Amino acid sequence: MLARKSIIPEEYVLARIAAENLRKPRIRDRPRKARFIAKNGACNLAHKNIREQGRFLQDIFTTLVDLKWRHTLVIFTMSFLCSWLLFAMMWWLVAFAHGDMDPSTENSLNSTKWTPCVTCVRSFTSAFLFSIEVQVTIGFGGRMMTEECPLAITVLILQNIVGLIINAVMLGCIFMKTAQAHRRAETLIFSRQAVIAVRNGKLCFMFRVGDLRKSMIISASVRIQVVRKTTTPEGEVIPIHQVDIPVDNPIESNNIFLVAPLIICHVIDKRSPLYDISASDLALQDLELIVILEGVVETTGITTQARTSYVAEEILWGHRFVPIVTEEEGVYAVDYSKFGNTVKVAAPRCSARELDEKPSILIQTLQKSELSHQNSLRKRNSMRRNNSIRRSNSMRRTNSSLIVPKVQFITPEGSQSASET
Repeated sequence: MLARKSIIPEEYVLARIAAENLRKPRIRDRPRKARFIAKNGACNLAHKNIREQGRFLQDIFTTLVDLKWRHTLVIFTMSFLCSWLLFAMMWWLVAFAHGDMDPSTENSLNSTKWTPCVTCVRSFTSAFLFSIEVQVTIGFGGRMMTEECPLAITVLILQNIVGLIINAVMLGCIFMKTAQAHRRAETLIFSRQAVIAVRNGKLCFMFRVGDLRKSMIISASVRIQVVRKTTTPEGEVIPIHQVDIPVDNPIESNNIFLVAPLIICHVIDKRSPLYDISASDLALQDLELIVILEGVVETTGITTQARTSYVAEEILWGHRFVPIVTEEEGVYAVDYSKFGNTVKVAAPRCSARELDEKPSILIQTLQKSELSHQNSLRKRNSMRRNNSIRRSNSMRRTNSSLIVPKVQFITPEGSQSASET
């Protein structure tokens, strides 16, 4: 506004803005790669251009279970309302065809010769109420069917069968939605970050998994897959190439006893896709490690599956998980506040291939860490000694300041008497 009024020259304003832009460095963040599996286990995948939508109606029960709760409740309510209205219309037509709606028949109701198909059904509202009584088996007693009309008996049988089918499907759908397996997977937790460290002389990829409930997961097994974009020698680009990697488990069946949080370990050997990756190359890798935990819920017997993934930014090189299981008064206690805590440890920065080719790298790394540990201990001891010396010197100074000097008293006789207090 000032530049437009010619109070400040326009050239000065433009130069000032250009100088401010030059002072502020522009940092362009690296574009984040889309995850195949989110941290909560949801698949980050969108299905588009599906032409054969009728396949979902062929498996209507699974479609209803997979719907959202608001859609399921709407379908649940509308299915009963539509069936009640449909059969109410049928009962009204039966009564109308038989002549129960004719006002002239009301005077002959007391006679023994006239018998309606359904008693007390003289309007569509009463037919709707009778339809609800038949399908829900309420039976208030005011309206009931007689043996006068065989068509009414057929409608009664048909409505009972349709009502049972609707109850079975909709109630089964509600039960399956409330008892889905992924609800149990909400209490299966994974560490937020994974680590790479040396274990038993080998570089290992490790993460921690735990169960928050006391009811166990039976026959629990863990699988790890590496998802990355690869190109074949023929030039074919595979955007999601999945490779299974083995899990180090002393049990041959590969099942784990998930009674307490466990550290799952993958040894980086020749079979591993991480064999040629070093610490400096890890940040540049475009890969994602998917972890899948499967097992049977002890209380319900339903198979459940929990998933998570780790990208390169979530893998810490040269770290180790802190222990969280302690024994307190004869009981093993788990401190979940330290579930994802890690500490830095000595680990070679080279790849597993270089470590296998030159085992001396590991020895040198351990020696350096031992020397650094000893130096840190020496520094701590020297600092403690200096602190103790300073404290002793300060205490001596305070004691010397508290010493009372000697005082001489002169008596009237001229004699001097020295006293010390």
